[in-house]
Amino acid sequence: MKRLLAAFAGAVTAVLCAAAALASVLVSAHPAAAATLTEVTGFGANPGNLRMYLYVPNSVQQNPPIVLAMHTCGGTGPGFYSSTEFASLADRYGFIVIYPSASKKMNCFDNWSEASKVRGGQTDPVSLMSMVTYVEQQYHGDPNRVFATGASSGAMMTNAMLALYPEVFKAGAAFMGVPFTCFPNEAAYNPAGNSSPCVGKTAQQWGDAVRNANPSYRGPWPRMQLWHGTSDTVVSYAELDEEIKQWTNVHGLSQTPTTTDTPQSGWNRRRYADASGTVQVEAYTIQGAGHSLPMGGMAAVAIQFFGLTGSPSPSPSPSPSPSPSPSVSPSASPSASPSVSPSVSPSASPSNPQQGASCRITYRPNSWSDGFTADVTITNTGNAPVNGWTVTWTWPGNQRITNAWNAGVTQSGAQVTARNVSYNPAIPAGGSTNFGFQATYSGSNTAPAAFALNGAACTIA
Repeated sequence: MKRLLAAFAGAVTAVLCAAAALASVLVSAHPAAAATLTEVTGFGANPGNLRMYLYVPNSVQQNPPIVLAMHTCGGTGPGFYSSTEFASLADRYGFIVIYPSASKKMNCFDNWSEASKVRGGQTDPVSLMSMVTYVEQQYHGDPNRVFATGASSGAMMTNAMLALYPEVFKAGAAFMGVPFTCFPNEAAYNPAGNSSPCVGKTAQQWGDAVRNANPSYRGPWPRMQLWHGTSDTVVSYAELDEEIKQWTNVHGLSQTPTTTDTPQSGWNRRRYADASGTVQVEAYTIQGAGHSLPMGGMAAVAIQFFGLTGSPSPSPSPSPSPSPSPSVSPSASPSASPSVSPSVSPSASPSNPQQGASCRITYRPNSWSDGFTADVTITNTGNAPVNGWTVTWTWPGNQRITNAWNAGVTQSGAQVTARNVSYNPAIPAGGSTNFGFQATYSGSNTAPAAFALNGAACTIA
């Protein structure tokens, strides 16, 4: 089980560096400062023992939409904030983003317990609902525009939240997920060791799982957008069809798509519309992609699916209800939000890479008998921002990388090069970013003796 869980938890976004997490200043029943990521405590019932991080843009709407954005196993709310484009889209369109941090099973959201499959069960979904309610009350969030999204473990929880609280969430976007009630228990929560853990049920059975969570609910059901890469070795691509079965059945739709197209090279889209022509379910197949979604531009497509790409009506940050002894301070997170255009190519090289940049590398491997995953955090210890990064190192043994996320990684012999992707090229002075990979080895798995950032040697934490 340890090996399987290590593969699953590692093959996803790594935990944001401890320095950034510790720099977050706690807030108690008081609004987060605009254009910064802040941690909120005292947000309500929290049986899942989750942590809540909040991003409120400067251009926040008067009654803002709310997006609940959930990370992968092994990740954190601040990590998902810094490695995805949802915050920069919030700057553009004026919605609020909640970034929760999970606490169970290597920071995975609870998608396996019986409580996680029951409305009001005393685990993560109740904690997440408390966060949504907090934003509605403290920021006058629009209860008619609440949405959920997430990757891997967060995608699984996206499916769960829409199934458990369909009157709350108007739509969801799940990247690399599985259907609601996929895992019968905690022991089964190891998709890295089972290529297709949730294949075999009929559309009716999957749909009944959602309906049985709310037997008296008659709709409307939330709209769902689904994403998966064909080369995902952690959560099988086969799970995409199982999710399609579930949500088309819930909406009473045929599993035959209404339309199919290719919005851009390598993206194949299937749409399932109702009799009025409204697309209730749409599914994106990303050719050749591994366990690395969302990639550049995908968050913008999700936000468009939610209907949030109209012009916002900016206003000053809403005044919350008074609370005793308020204290607010921004976290030391990457500058306000990611600001890279979705059109930037993942392979684009920086025009002015910072040669000689001061840097620190934190390398955390998680090994088993013949393989391992590793989380790599890059901290810019210099006084100038890094605009485009390349990290290099040499293996001391026969390690061979098979999959990576948050970076484009190539290997030639023992030499490894990891380059930023479209959504994470900037590392502000004092800030950090992270990437991870899965690899094989035999013999001993000795860590690299040195790392370099844009050609300059880094210290190793």
